Amino acid sequence: MAEKHDPYAAFRISDYRIYVVGWLVALMGTRIQTVAISWEMYQRTGEALSLGLVGLTLAIPTMLLALPAGYLADRFERRKLVMLSLAGMTMTSLGLGYLSYTQGSTNLMYAMLFLDATAIVLGRPARTAMLPQIVPREVFPNAVTWNTTLMQLASVIGPALGGIVIVYSVSASYVICALGSLFFIGILTRLHYRPGPRPSQPRNLDTLLQGVKFVWDERILLTLMSLDLFAVLLGGAVYLLPIFATDILKAGATGYGWLQAAPAAGSALMAISLVYLPPMRRAGRVLLVAIAGFGLATIIFGFSTSFPLSWAMLFLTGALDNISMVVRQTLTQLLTPDEMRGRVSAVGSIFVGASNELGGLESGLVAQYFGPVFSVVSGGIGTLVVVATAALLSPRLLAVDKLHETKPERIG
Repeated sequence: MAEKHDPYAAFRISDYRIYVVGWLVALMGTRIQTVAISWEMYQRTGEALSLGLVGLTLAIPTMLLALPAGYLADRFERRKLVMLSLAGMTMTSLGLGYLSYTQGSTNLMYAMLFLDATAIVLGRPARTAMLPQIVPREVFPNAVTWNTTLMQLASVIGPALGGIVIVYSVSASYVICALGSLFFIGILTRLHYRPGPRPSQPRNLDTLLQGVKFVWDERILLTLMSLDLFAVLLGGAVYLLPIFATDILKAGATGYGWLQAAPAAGSALMAISLVYLPPMRRAGRVLLVAIAGFGLATIIFGFSTSFPLSWAMLFLTGALDNISMVVRQTLTQLLTPDEMRGRVSAVGSIFVGASNELGGLESGLVAQYFGPVFSVVSGGIGTLVVVATAALLSPRLLAVDKLHETKPERIG
């Protein structure tokens, strides 16, 4: 007789409940700040390139510091690293709020945003690697699915609230973000977190790069990360939403907030569906179909001049992107030994984080010289090309069936 599926397995663990409340509040604040910084930069400069520069500013710390951050996560207590990261984010958000309120230099705002991204990057691998130590292995896929659900709910509520907040005070958005980070710090002090043993490892470049080697050897992880890298790099239309909301859809600040929330709304609905559905079958094929659908929806959004249609296409991109997120996060953590989770998570953050932000730079540059519609449509077409290439070159991915049954395939 098949074991009964428990959609609330993760929430029956008290430490997970404590952790997820703090993380959710902090994440909502971060989403509000994201809306504010993009809106403010475009309103103050009137240039699409300014939105691309926001992406570049956020991407540089990821590319430079992700691997050292992963090494720190595998060497020191992860909860303390996350708390230090949150403390840095609190200070930089307050700095952004001050510069916004006083109409300070946009160059200083970019600098403060760079420091904020640095604080985030230094804590991200530790936070990601904490989760498998909070919940048991058999519950972990359920926890990942709930995390993506709650993350997208925060991404729905945060931008929607952000769109309302910036109507009255853009600078208040940064203060709200700072308060969310402080709240998460307080929550983490209540967590009954017992870090696992840390095996002694030499302090050299080889230790630092072991995460890269593991991903290279575990080729299915390399395939998933590469697929996500190029799909997001080419298909990232979100950074151009201030232009579409202002100049094409004539939706204003409130409409911009709702457009920002649309992908998260779709992702949240998909995540909730995945919680209650049985384990995914033919996960590899489903993943490729979902990313292809993401590309098609991006193309339709680029051509649309209707607010409802544009919102619906962004909603669809979020729903389809959630499938990729669940597959990637589940496989990455379950196929990685605990003593290497920080470094492997760091490699993943380079692929995913840098692709998100560099996708913003690519979209901003193309929009600056060829227009926002060309930028979005060409990105969607590029996403379809990436999916076709992955389908042809990765039989291992096509063979993936149930996620929890996928086995490591180390080379050498």
